[in-house]
Amino acid sequence: MSRFILVRAVLLIACCSPSARLLAQSAAPAAPAAHNAAEQALVALLDEDLQAMKERSPVEASRRGDRRFDTRWPDHSAAARERYLAACRQRLDAANKIDAGALSPSSRVTHALLIYELRLRLDGERFKTWQMPISQQNGPQISLPQVPDNLSFTTDKHREDYAARLEAVPAYLEQTIANMRQGLAEGRTPPRVVMQSVPQQALASAGEQFLKDPASHPMYKPFAGRTDATAERAKRAIAEKVVPAFKSLGEFLRDEYVPKCREGIAAVDLPDGAAFYNFRVRDNTTTQLTADQVHQIGMREVSRIRAEMMQVIARSDFPRKGELSGDDLFRAFVEYLRTDKRFYYSEGEALLDGYRVICKRVDAELPRLFGTLPRLSYGVREMPPMFAAAAPTAYYYSGSLENGVPGWFIANTYRLDQRPRYEMIALSLHEAVPGHHFQYALAQELAREGMHEWRTWVDYTAFGEGWALYTERLGLEMGEDARSASNPDGRGLYTDPYDDFGRLSYEMWRAMRLVVDTGMHALGWSRQRAIDFMLDNSALTQTNIEKEVDRYIAWPGQALGYKIGELRIRDLRSEAEATLQERFDIRSFHDAVLLQGAVPLDVLAMQVREWADGIKRR
Repeated sequence: MSRFILVRAVLLIACCSPSARLLAQSAAPAAPAAHNAAEQALVALLDEDLQAMKERSPVEASRRGDRRFDTRWPDHSAAARERYLAACRQRLDAANKIDAGALSPSSRVTHALLIYELRLRLDGERFKTWQMPISQQNGPQISLPQVPDNLSFTTDKHREDYAARLEAVPAYLEQTIANMRQGLAEGRTPPRVVMQSVPQQALASAGEQFLKDPASHPMYKPFAGRTDATAERAKRAIAEKVVPAFKSLGEFLRDEYVPKCREGIAAVDLPDGAAFYNFRVRDNTTTQLTADQVHQIGMREVSRIRAEMMQVIARSDFPRKGELSGDDLFRAFVEYLRTDKRFYYSEGEALLDGYRVICKRVDAELPRLFGTLPRLSYGVREMPPMFAAAAPTAYYYSGSLENGVPGWFIANTYRLDQRPRYEMIALSLHEAVPGHHFQYALAQELAREGMHEWRTWVDYTAFGEGWALYTERLGLEMGEDARSASNPDGRGLYTDPYDDFGRLSYEMWRAMRLVVDTGMHALGWSRQRAIDFMLDNSALTQTNIEKEVDRYIAWPGQALGYKIGELRIRDLRSEAEATLQERFDIRSFHDAVLLQGAVPLDVLAMQVREWADGIKRR
């Protein structure tokens, strides 16, 4: 696997983000005499910080194949939090003392990222997000029942540790409740409008049927068909520990927490809310853009994509396109998409099979577009029904070669009349290949190739989601009608105008996020105004839009990373194509983007430009 040495002085990006300035400070030539001591000091800090991340996220450590933490849940107690932050301060102080000029070029990047990450954690602590650990799409009521699906259980020790983990569920959920009570006392809660379904999510794991038959509980899966002592221990843990703990959590949410959640939806309504939202914008875009600047970028993108949508409508067989025009035509076309049965499956398994067919078709196209393919396989499976009603259309779970678990594209089969076929190609490219599966699987393999494992644990929304959105457009370059220099009008996989409209609808969806997220959290928009804006500008169904708007309400700023990241990757590709002209190789470009792992956008720009300069020098 190739590597791209980052040696360019940071004059390219000196006026940009803190991550870029950090790299500028470490861009001087390495001093060989001090190389070993500086490198060893950096590796020691990375080892220490990686260990701390695993201890803080033991389930993630288990999922990635480090089974030392298999009996644990996260510890979010005040004592654990203070120990963690104190250690972060010490590591930051030690990292700042390392002579960056004595490091190799690639180590200077890692050193800068370590400082960036530690500062981000410490800057974010003031906002006490640990007091709001649950929403309609995140929290232990969702993650715990799915843990067995994301781990391998191949030894007796794996199952014994998991039984101990089941017995520890009450302590973890009690800790979660205590933190939420503290949030109530300090006025730090999610908006009530997005929390209505959450108590039932927790109570779904606390049904009486699980007391009568613990083996039917989703958390019992690793023991299915077993009758040994560890399986009996797990049954007792389900009946005596897990079910009562989820019942307590559900009743707390239903009777105490949700009724007291705040009425307003804006992040700026929280204590220190304006600073909190600004931090979320910075964190999720890895830029210094303001909320108003992001809003304006979104409005420009909405206008551009809307114009492309009208061109696709003209290519379709929509019966009324000859009698209508402008906004009337758009509204009628979208209503047709939302209501005509030709665009929807009637059975969940047929929907899942449809995704599998698309993914297999994409698989054959990938060697032409990528120089490096991941070794880890992936699959398509149904979203657990108990969470589907409040969940998005799909999501991705990364797997692990070390753990023997594939990546999973998880598709929602709830309300099939809200899951249109014309969105499926774009969604498959985004969630599976070459979107999130390539991004995460290749990042994990970097550790096998010599990059420090710490780099595979850090993640940036703008990079990961920006990449996945970029790959939706790659569908234009796949298939017999692939777009190319000799065939600029090719539609690739999107030869059906309705599929192409679905692609644009998904791109519009991400552009609208820039508008409605900033609108609701910083500019005074209501929930209904956000819903209406999205209904007026896309073919997304009413249910999808409502769930998405509630997601943005519950997760301020996260949705901004998609479009901001995608725009940067597309700009970098256009820049490289103009610079290299006939020497531009798409396979090599994609390797340049992916094969350094997740990085802030300005670091990505530097590494892509260094790659292009290297080709020019050769």
